Amino acid sequence: MNTVDIADSQALAPSKKSAYSDVAVATGSRAGGPDMLRSLAILLVMLVHLPIEATPGVLVGIRSYGWIGVDIFFVLSGYLIGTQLLGEVARHGRVDLKSFYLRRAFRILPAFFVVLAAYALFPVLRDAPAMQPVWRFATFTVNFGLDPRYGGTFTEAWSLSVEEHFYLVLPLLALLLYKRATPATVLALAGTLLAAGVLLRYALWQGEVGALADAGTYREAFAAYLREVYYPTYNRLDGLMFGVLLAAARLFRPELWRRYLPIPVSLGFGAVLVIAALLAFSHRGAFAGADLPLVAQSLVGSVAGFPLLSAGVALVLGGMLDLERAFGGWRFAGATAVATLSYSLYLTHKGVYHLDKMIFGKENLLGLSGFVVYFATCFIVATALWFLVEKTFLRLRDRYVHR
Repeated sequence: MNTVDIADSQALAPSKKSAYSDVAVATGSRAGGPDMLRSLAILLVMLVHLPIEATPGVLVGIRSYGWIGVDIFFVLSGYLIGTQLLGEVARHGRVDLKSFYLRRAFRILPAFFVVLAAYALFPVLRDAPAMQPVWRFATFTVNFGLDPRYGGTFTEAWSLSVEEHFYLVLPLLALLLYKRATPATVLALAGTLLAAGVLLRYALWQGEVGALADAGTYREAFAAYLREVYYPTYNRLDGLMFGVLLAAARLFRPELWRRYLPIPVSLGFGAVLVIAALLAFSHRGAFAGADLPLVAQSLVGSVAGFPLLSAGVALVLGGMLDLERAFGGWRFAGATAVATLSYSLYLTHKGVYHLDKMIFGKENLLGLSGFVVYFATCFIVATALWFLVEKTFLRLRDRYVHR
């Protein structure tokens, strides 16, 4: 039986003033706020992987922080998937698990496996000399024990592994909590997860990472940081969790959200938290003086930066959604198009950069002209993948999978 019923519960019953327009955002209609943040996220990720010699001077400083685009994606995913699932629970008292997993499969797997197959079958496309075993990508376990020195091709798939684990767990957690959870229970669980993540990252960083950094073996410390702290799912729950909390607050307690987090407060406080996170990330600590990218985080950034950034992005997203509702919808030119292509861009941009270097020559891709070529070719390839694969399977999903 693919539909799971949930017992009646008043503990987390939706308010009569629940923001069901948020459910519409998660189930088909587009919203300016999420599209803007999704566009920002993918452009940041593309920028951080762009060769430095093709990065315009005005973007060099931003490039160092481009990796936070993945954390923005995590908050968006937590909010959108949380809104979809919790909205279904609120409306029907159940979750159609088969439909949910099929819809996620149609959305994520086709384009992913097309790109994975291209890397596996045509080594010339690989953006690094070695590649992790295909089975690790196919089972979404590539983010555990990942050391890019011994397989750096398509390493961006680590975040898709985190997302897939989230898709597996959240529906079951929603079913479990809706029967018996109160706001206090939810906040206690969230606080426990947050504290566990902070303590775990602290312990892992203080172990092998800290020892290698203190010994001055910075490259080995960087590899250990990526492997032990940055990539594993259990260390990257902050963004997903704050996204789900935002969805729950807006669905089940919208009156409290409006009372305590009106637009100026949510946007202002969110911006303060994001700035605090960037300051934490800029603290180099044991990596001071090391020639390492900023993604190699010190103890301060590893422990405090991720939750601060995630909470700040969630608050900013909430404020943007309220702005859109207050002003009847708004868009920034191009944001919807970039957001639509964001998944295909994420899957292909590193490979396209590699092909550009092979075709045009790295020495010919300098300055603004190089920047234009890199980004133009990325959008061309992503558009082709969108129309040929993503859009085709989304149409099949909407035709054959029960909404």
